[in-house]
Amino acid sequence: MTGGAGFIGSHIVDALCARGDRVTVVDNLDPAAHSGPPSWLHPDAQYHWADVGDAAIWPDLLGRCDAICHQAAKVGLGVDPGDLTAYVGSNDLATAAMLQACHHARWSGRVVLASSMVVYGEGRYRCAEHGVVVPGPRRVDDLDRGSFEPRCPRCERALVTELVPEDAPVNPRNVYAATKLHQEHLCSAWARYCGATVVALRYHNVYGARMPRDTPYAGVASIFRSQLEAGSDPRVFEDGGQQRDFVHVSDVARANVAALSGDDVAGAYNVASGHPITLGEMARILAEAHGSGHSPVVTGEYRLGDVRHVVADPARAQRDLRLVHTVEPVAGLTRFADEPLRGAPRQT
Repeated sequence: MTGGAGFIGSHIVDALCARGDRVTVVDNLDPAAHSGPPSWLHPDAQYHWADVGDAAIWPDLLGRCDAICHQAAKVGLGVDPGDLTAYVGSNDLATAAMLQACHHARWSGRVVLASSMVVYGEGRYRCAEHGVVVPGPRRVDDLDRGSFEPRCPRCERALVTELVPEDAPVNPRNVYAATKLHQEHLCSAWARYCGATVVALRYHNVYGARMPRDTPYAGVASIFRSQLEAGSDPRVFEDGGQQRDFVHVSDVARANVAALSGDDVAGAYNVASGHPITLGEMARILAEAHGSGHSPVVTGEYRLGDVRHVVADPARAQRDLRLVHTVEPVAGLTRFADEPLRGAPRQT
């Protein structure tokens, strides 16, 4: 398990240990996310504080390993293009080093990769005249005047959003998204060469206990929680109408356990709740559950790397990973309002 001390990885470790699996964790305790070893380390797992990209750690680990759950990554949109080499190093190069070590060791077990819905770029859209279309990047002049909805690239008409299936075209719109897609491609190329199985879990907006606080690399749910705890109103970008699917970390852990053990599981899967809501709705639910008297403020601000709507079709994961009866947003976000967050990361 790479990244097994982190937010999502630690919940997967707990789930695997609970069913009796032997789990070895590799985590570099990245100071952008950790202030030190967290308090939730599972007593039945073995921990190695090392970097996934360090080739020297792998020969011994692979000799007693039948599957890799690869969660380690630098996450979030980042701050600006100054983060580019950090994302490529942590995500692409480290994954390449891991796979190269697998090749040298002649290891060909199953790899479950933490991918992301960001590989799709914008979600799936339909034009009344032209059918399913792929809108281009949103124009700065449109965003500046508060026109946030993508339009048909052929006729400029308004579009209707649809669920995104796993076979939808990929079109990453920021550096993080590009690295996640490249991780998928690297793992697939390695698997074809050695006859291994790769499962890419395309997480949608994951939230829950142990999310990092007070960092631009955290998910939007954690950012809103941090703002509420600081006594501030959650600041919602654009007009708050962006549609997302917020999936609780407990459901993500279940999906990983199923992907690691399922006989007929391979390829890409959307990991989502199946209950999409807008960012404005999410902020309102969280603020009301927090009970501090603060309310969301819709700012009209935007980030060029953001997409407007992306909502998954969860049918394949429901069938193959048995990802049904997921936590619905109102119940999950209400619970999340009081769940513990990870302490502030170290300054670098």
